[in-house]
Amino acid sequence: MRVDLFDFDLPEDRIALRPAEPRDSARMLIVRPGDVSFEDRIVRDLPELLQPGDVLVLNDTRVIPSRLYGLRMREETAARVEIMLHKREGNDRWRAFARPAKKLQVGDRIRFGEASESTSCELVRLDAEVEAKGEGGDVTLRFSFTGPFLDEAIARLGELPLPPYIAGKRATDDRDRTDYQTVYARDEGAVAAPTAGLHFTDDLFRRLDARGITRHFVTLHVGAGTFLPVKADDTAEHKMHAEWGSVSEATARALNEARARGGRVVAVGTTSLRLLESAAREDGMILPFSGDTDIFITPGYRFRGVDVLMTNFHLPRSTLFMLVSAFAGLDRMRAAYAHAIATGYRFYSYGDASLVFRADSDAVLEDRAGRD
Repeated sequence: MRVDLFDFDLPEDRIALRPAEPRDSARMLIVRPGDVSFEDRIVRDLPELLQPGDVLVLNDTRVIPSRLYGLRMREETAARVEIMLHKREGNDRWRAFARPAKKLQVGDRIRFGEASESTSCELVRLDAEVEAKGEGGDVTLRFSFTGPFLDEAIARLGELPLPPYIAGKRATDDRDRTDYQTVYARDEGAVAAPTAGLHFTDDLFRRLDARGITRHFVTLHVGAGTFLPVKADDTAEHKMHAEWGSVSEATARALNEARARGGRVVAVGTTSLRLLESAAREDGMILPFSGDTDIFITPGYRFRGVDVLMTNFHLPRSTLFMLVSAFAGLDRMRAAYAHAIATGYRFYSYGDASLVFRADSDAVLEDRAGRD
């Protein structure tokens, strides 16, 4: 498909620079199949918009401070470089985006932090060697520390990687360290937040429990590639970035049982949806999964594992807007985004939410009920 079909005009003042307070007070646009009008609600209304027996699937990845500033050391010369980690490749290796990448060559050493006279503070300095260079500034780094020692060094020296559309307008501050994590974040490894999950609070979870809506967790470590623009003119020419994810056997079994009882699987965020679709068979059965996924969902894709999607509003021409357009229909989502812009919804990571019901969800539920 032509990429320009997914373009739209977004006024700069619609980009949210801070989240709503409290988190569940954000607005939420309800997008149902067909030509019915859109419904303007708030995230706190979620329990009444779902049904007892539905199950939420949330991504429990935790964002790490993955932006590092260092010096490339080569013989007697040094040059400043910025590194954005985006995918772990081993106990001591990360793939990263380097800027400016032209200053780096295979074999170069990069030093992060400063030397210390105290052996108890040796993690204030971290070295890495450039093992490989790819396209678009992509490099593979082998660090001088490994495992938890490397994690500790990155946590000490790194900076929280706010998305470029926020970081370009204001500096990262201490408030972001809380705002840019979900309240249930657990498994460290993401370099971008699963932003639909930022709207949840402990109180909202209690109300969902009371409504009979259960929840289960998956892990997908969101990479910095999620912010990369689609440069191709046709979606068939775009190479999707890979991210590591995991669906446990217990979670897969619980989701299959919920669907067998007539409940719907509600993916919280495009990251949860992409992982579940990677784990689903053609007949909709969700299997345990562990590994990389580079699934690229565009209109025409047949969804198998997800019935409802809760997600934020995405960038023009982005792979995520393509995904939601596949889920609900391109014309429907273009109309939904036009409504959101006209009525003042806030966009992107710290913005408002939408609750999108799959274009064929009613037919799927009827078919499932008939088979039961």
